[in-house]
Amino acid sequence: MFEFSQRIAQLPPYLFAQIDKKKKEKLDQGADVIDLGVGDPDIPTPKPIVEAMKRAVEKPENHRYPSYEGMLSFRQAVADWYKKRFGVDLDPQKEVIALIGSKEGIAHFPLAFINPGDVVLCPDPAYPVYKIGTLLAGGEPYVLPLKEENGFLPDFRSVPKDVLKRAKIIWVNYPNNPTSAKATKEFYKELIEWAKENRIIVASDLAYSEIYFGEEKPPSILEIEGAKEVAIEFHSLSKTYNMTGWRIGMAVGNEKLIAGLGKIKTNVDSGQFQAIQEAAITALNLPEQELQSIRDLYRERRKVMVEALERAGLEVYPSDATFYLWVKVPKGYSSAQFVERLLEECAIVCTPGNGFGEHGEGYFRISLTVSTERLLEASERIKKLKL
Repeated sequence: MFEFSQRIAQLPPYLFAQIDKKKKEKLDQGADVIDLGVGDPDIPTPKPIVEAMKRAVEKPENHRYPSYEGMLSFRQAVADWYKKRFGVDLDPQKEVIALIGSKEGIAHFPLAFINPGDVVLCPDPAYPVYKIGTLLAGGEPYVLPLKEENGFLPDFRSVPKDVLKRAKIIWVNYPNNPTSAKATKEFYKELIEWAKENRIIVASDLAYSEIYFGEEKPPSILEIEGAKEVAIEFHSLSKTYNMTGWRIGMAVGNEKLIAGLGKIKTNVDSGQFQAIQEAAITALNLPEQELQSIRDLYRERRKVMVEALERAGLEVYPSDATFYLWVKVPKGYSSAQFVERLLEECAIVCTPGNGFGEHGEGYFRISLTVSTERLLEASERIKKLKL
């Protein structure tokens, strides 16, 4: 009787909804499932943030509609954090906007700058929302393969001239989900110069900037001279502060790009609950040792799982960022086949690489978002597969 709109009909099934369905089927069978699929931190939100939220909820002024752009105090805290962490100066009134989680901003951003027929350059494999937001805006995704031999960085100079003429946005995401790869300032410098030459917006997703284990901190694209002329950056408190369910993030950068996103938000949402923004201010001002303790825990988990996987004969991409492992599937399997075997024979949920795009074929992703004990249990189960 009813038919979906064309924009909905063309969307692929959302990857993690499919995984949840298969996980439920296994649980219904009574299996002890270890879920290494979705990147949802199991560590509680730091107590000072929770306490700040409790106090903020009590304030009557927070019970009314917030502004779509976010409280100025929150935007100032974001600007201060960017200055402290990256050395980047931001005008909190014009170059910062609050988001209901970065996913919301990423999905809405193309609506502000993409017309039907415009091209968006999307990495592959990648977070599915880059393509989904493009399709919802009536744009055409053009795939930029991320290949291991290139450090999972896109070769943006390979875009054909006819495509380049219609291209309006390029998405980048480093530290990367799902590959865990990192980008250098040199890469960003080349990207900014190319984007200026071709009048293309650079949309950077920096959600994993604080999950790193080496001495070198992942940079922001806005550290590069001239980046503000063409770039907008999306960030989130979800992964950094274990606040995935709180839905609070921000976009920063070029004033016009921020304003365009703001115009969409005024028409489709009413802003984030102010109590959450107040709690987020507390988060952005937490001492560094709070974040270091979170990193130390992920470092321990990563070490345990990498060693176990390598003993089982599996090859892990050697990165030192994000709480993901990007692992090659054994010979003779597709990504989907191996992940299905892990679920059926080991009751372990992982994410097939091709779920992030065709160029993810041959890999699968593990999320280090369960306890070390459960990771050890998962590794024992994998070893019994006799690969």
